[in-house]
Amino acid sequence: MDYSKLKSLSPKKNTMKNCFIKISLYASLIILITNCAVKKNNAVTDSKKDIPLKDTVVYSAKDKTEKKTFFKDTDRETAWVDSIYNKMTIREKIGQLFMISAYSNKDSLHTKQVNDLVQNYKVGGVIFFQGGPVRQAKLTNLYQSKAKVPLFVAIDGEWGLGMRLDSTYTYPWNMTLGAIQDLSLIEKVGENIATENKRIGLHFNFAPVLDINTNPKNPIIGNRSFGEDKVNVSNKAIALMKGVESQGVFSTGKHFPGHGDTSTDSHKALPLVDFSKERLELVELYPYKRMFDEGLVSVMVAHLSIPSLDPRPNYPSSASYEIVTNLLQKELGFEGLIFTDGLAMKGASNFKPPGELEIAVILAGNDILLCPENVPVAVEKLEAAYTDGTITEERLAHSVKKILHYKFKAGLNKYKPVNMANIYNDLNPSKNDALHYKLYENAITVLKNEKEILPIKNLDQKIAYVKLGDDVNSTFVTALKKYTDVTEVSNTNLESLNNELKNYDTVIIGFHKLNKTWEKQNFTDTELLWLQEIAKHNKVILDIFTKPYSLLPIANFDDIEGLVVSYQNSSISQVVSAELLFGAIGAKGKLPVSINTSFSVNDGLSTEKLNRLAFTMPENVDMNPAILSKIDAVAQKAIDGKMTPGMQVLVARKGSVIFQKSYGYQTYDNVRKVTNSDLYDVASISKMISTLPNVMQLYDKNKVTLDTKLKDMVPFFAKTNKENISFKDLLTHYAGLQAWIPFYKATLDSDGKP
Repeated sequence: MDYSKLKSLSPKKNTMKNCFIKISLYASLIILITNCAVKKNNAVTDSKKDIPLKDTVVYSAKDKTEKKTFFKDTDRETAWVDSIYNKMTIREKIGQLFMISAYSNKDSLHTKQVNDLVQNYKVGGVIFFQGGPVRQAKLTNLYQSKAKVPLFVAIDGEWGLGMRLDSTYTYPWNMTLGAIQDLSLIEKVGENIATENKRIGLHFNFAPVLDINTNPKNPIIGNRSFGEDKVNVSNKAIALMKGVESQGVFSTGKHFPGHGDTSTDSHKALPLVDFSKERLELVELYPYKRMFDEGLVSVMVAHLSIPSLDPRPNYPSSASYEIVTNLLQKELGFEGLIFTDGLAMKGASNFKPPGELEIAVILAGNDILLCPENVPVAVEKLEAAYTDGTITEERLAHSVKKILHYKFKAGLNKYKPVNMANIYNDLNPSKNDALHYKLYENAITVLKNEKEILPIKNLDQKIAYVKLGDDVNSTFVTALKKYTDVTEVSNTNLESLNNELKNYDTVIIGFHKLNKTWEKQNFTDTELLWLQEIAKHNKVILDIFTKPYSLLPIANFDDIEGLVVSYQNSSISQVVSAELLFGAIGAKGKLPVSINTSFSVNDGLSTEKLNRLAFTMPENVDMNPAILSKIDAVAQKAIDGKMTPGMQVLVARKGSVIFQKSYGYQTYDNVRKVTNSDLYDVASISKMISTLPNVMQLYDKNKVTLDTKLKDMVPFFAKTNKENISFKDLLTHYAGLQAWIPFYKATLDSDGKP
């Protein structure tokens, strides 16, 4: 459409022809705008609320016969379910609907209360919260021993057990994973998480989060989301689910129908989602449609007020038949298990009192009542509702039999207690760190790279490092200094700091905030001022180890030459980010959210990879960490035997350092310890870095052994007194050769002067 033609139509020449042309052009313009609302990215607005939608990609759900399933029904399973169900009392059937809260860091009174609910109220499952893995495994075995029908055991482990339990592994946030383009890495995270879940007797991990975080100020989702783009969220969630369910653990998509664009925490009140159904269909429901086709087995329904789906004021979605039954089950065709979100959350508990609330959510179509406030009261009310016909036998059997089917799929028809041996080591293998390195190598995102300031190529320039934020940064600084001399500069006065920075060519600013306080990961007003003034007077690379949303208050990025988002402040993210700055790795990540109008979703620049060593775990270069761990004993034996006062050991393979450690002291006086930053003169290590690697290579090719004689390798020495010297003798200083020849004496005159 050529808009310039509109201007060419002069109102003075209002002929019939011109009127026709003008009408046609305006009609074309209207059609064009309408089409843009259907086809063009970043152009659609919600009809009920003027909120721009990021895209209009539409997904058509597959036919029921085409949908994937990880856990197929069998005749044996159905027979087991029917046999168990037919023997149950009404109390036992109703009890299966409950999944109660459990903690492994509470006292014996709490344990007794959980035991009582399992034994006397026949609850069907427990969800564990805070505690430790060994304590939780013991309690799992205890509670299972009290259950007539084995319990479902679940956890909210969105980024691993470390989200809830001490002494366990924590993977990066979902939003960090949202920056990664390689979906096989996300799937591997799911596999690892599920393996750790199974090790301590868990059947459900309440993940992945399918909420699309289109509201940067969302107080409860935020970093729990993969981002604000529905396709990216879906791709990551599917990959994570595939990894989890491939290990026999159940995934739970949440929080249906979508908690990503809310400004209220449903733990504290009932959030309002004031969008049209068209908007919900286009955005919030998109991941669910795709997940259902890929084999998702369970869904958690949020406590949200959604007038476009259920017009009753302040009516939570979890209690809405329109949402749970008509939308989720009938319209979207979901047949798996349906959990409520926690019923003690104010978004639900403010709606109805215990007992009445449970009746409402069961009648809405939910299967499992999560974290109820008062189980005895709720069970009593549900029994009464069954007796008076409010809850029919058909309705009860629908959910209870579904629960039993999944208990069979989880192997609970042949329940075995958790094996208590070696739990800690099983949950913390070194391969987890190896994956963690790969995740950050693929996530860290470069958003600005003016004049190719990244990677830093010139190592002779003067580089300063300035810290902002209140969390640790030592690993980052140490990693930077492995590549060149980097000076930490600090001052309590901004003007004095800038005067000192005039002596440097490049300034790296690291912004470090504590991972646990997502909502507080923002620049203070003072830090924003300092950043602005430092950038105005210096060539700056800003590297933020926080949520990308921390960049929102920065109005102008013009004075910042290099901008890097490292997402989280962990030791591994700091090492990998330093590698990226100096070109040991190239940048691969893409921004999972937008930053005002400055940066859009999927922004992310590639950077050059230079011929510089990176740092990683042995598994990532196909080496066995168990063998490398023996280096400690060899080094200590050498020091104890006075073969050396100390040493540095560095192992590198395929361009990456996988082991670097220092032992002992610089001299036998035991005064100064050897550190990784110590330098050794080249003469003393030339044999190790030149002769030895060549001999190793020939050894691997079966061309030499340690007993090979010098005459066989260098014929010049045949028929001399050195012909039978072996490589072993040469390399261990037992060849009998003169230790040192003072060649310089031949350059001196009779007075001993050169």
